[in-house]
Amino acid sequence: MKLGIAIFPTDKAIQPVQLAKEVEDRGFESLWFPEHSHIPTSRITPWGGREGAPPLPEEYWRTHDQFVGLAAAAAVTENLLLGTGITLVAQRDPLWLAKECASLDLISNGRFILGIGYGWNKEEMANHGVKYGERRAITRENMLACREIWANDEAEFSGEHVNFDSSWSWPKPVQQGGPKVLLGGAAGPKTIQDIVEFCDGWMPISGRHDLTGPIQDVRQAAEDAGRDPETLEFGQFGTPGKPEVLESLAEAGVSRAVLWLPPADADTVLPLLDSYTELF
Repeated sequence: MKLGIAIFPTDKAIQPVQLAKEVEDRGFESLWFPEHSHIPTSRITPWGGREGAPPLPEEYWRTHDQFVGLAAAAAVTENLLLGTGITLVAQRDPLWLAKECASLDLISNGRFILGIGYGWNKEEMANHGVKYGERRAITRENMLACREIWANDEAEFSGEHVNFDSSWSWPKPVQQGGPKVLLGGAAGPKTIQDIVEFCDGWMPISGRHDLTGPIQDVRQAAEDAGRDPETLEFGQFGTPGKPEVLESLAEAGVSRAVLWLPPADADTVLPLLDSYTELF
């Protein structure tokens, strides 16, 4: 089981450069940063889109730009994988997103993983001009467009939401075909279809979604689509730091567990990070 670390990197928390060095020094496989561009003060959508959820914590509107934070982390590490957990693809311009991902992959020498999701905050999406009901379709086209840019010297795309003429865009990613793309969320039929079509695996949040059954569903869908199920990987965000949990995940086919750190200062974060090393 590969163990990663995730944190909301904020102005109040341990900063990305120090954290990245500490995470790598302790032997963890990867470091993951989430993102929100902003949080509208008119709180209409409940946290995570779940009715009855508690108030949204302030780290959601205090995050660094994830690509800036991960680039800083790349500069002070050598082997640590660097992931977005997650990127809100529907809220991003695909031309810029493709360049950001390729740039980070090149700067890190192929250590970047693109974790993506559809998003849940309707107000945030609306400020980006995204209709909530269209977020899945936009995410799909944005990612297909990114893959075209990563793979071709001259790329073009024509869709319902994304259109651009034959274009040049460098740098290209170090990783052949671009960085691995891992989709989060519940593995319903539409999500499974997207995983098989343009992703490299599935990585939901602990406690929200059953894994064992859906993993088999994703594998079967890949086989039905003519794709080798072994090309897909499965992980989990927010895994409890307990050996028995890791063992059960491994039995289900999960190869990566990502442990959360609180968005706090070094004196709070580093002892917890030390305690996680006991899981190796």
